[in-house]
Amino acid sequence: MERTPTQPMWGLLPFTFHCSSPLLLSLKASARPSSLTASLSFSISDQELESRGFTLRRSISDLNLDHLNSVFVAVGFPRRDTEKIRVALENTESVLWVEYRKTRRPVAFARATGDGVFNAIIWDVVVDPSFQGIGLGKAVMERLLEELVGKGISNIALYSEPRVLGFYRPLGFVADPDGIRGMVYSWSGSLCAAAVIVHRSSPPQQGLRFRRSNRHCH
Repeated sequence: MERTPTQPMWGLLPFTFHCSSPLLLSLKASARPSSLTASLSFSISDQELESRGFTLRRSISDLNLDHLNSVFVAVGFPRRDTEKIRVALENTESVLWVEYRKTRRPVAFARATGDGVFNAIIWDVVVDPSFQGIGLGKAVMERLLEELVGKGISNIALYSEPRVLGFYRPLGFVADPDGIRGMVYSWSGSLCAAAVIVHRSSPPQQGLRFRRSNRHCH
């Protein structure tokens, strides 16, 4: 079941990193798949996850933050203050994580903040390197998106490195379809980020649309 990682996790990487030049990636709007919610199915069912020794959780009550922090570090995040993680989670709209029952540790995680009505931002999409490549990241994202879209939220945003956009595209994301780019505020003078703005088109059957900014280094 476990796999030895060959590269860092394709989710969110440290937000303050350096890059040599701005980079813009785009995907044709025609490549956008059907709506996630239209199929009413997941790539891996809850029952299959259970049979493979995993439990889906939507509460932080049983989440060991030190163990979560270890997953963050394992995929390339800077180590975070555990108390700050707790405060961040208490101010999070939606949390979804996967527990490996054998060790009772988190092995996949994602969360979303927002106003609960119009806007949401997805953060910290990670999978423990020992459990990558078996569909846990997709399982978490599918269910998180279902929850957000089910609330009627039409604007969903996230930060992503260009090399992992191929992971998000099958979930209904399209990069920069209308030439609209997001912006991020650089307060340290050394911020380098790829801003991604996602919104759900109308009618719902048209799926999710994905708008991405240039990567800016200052």
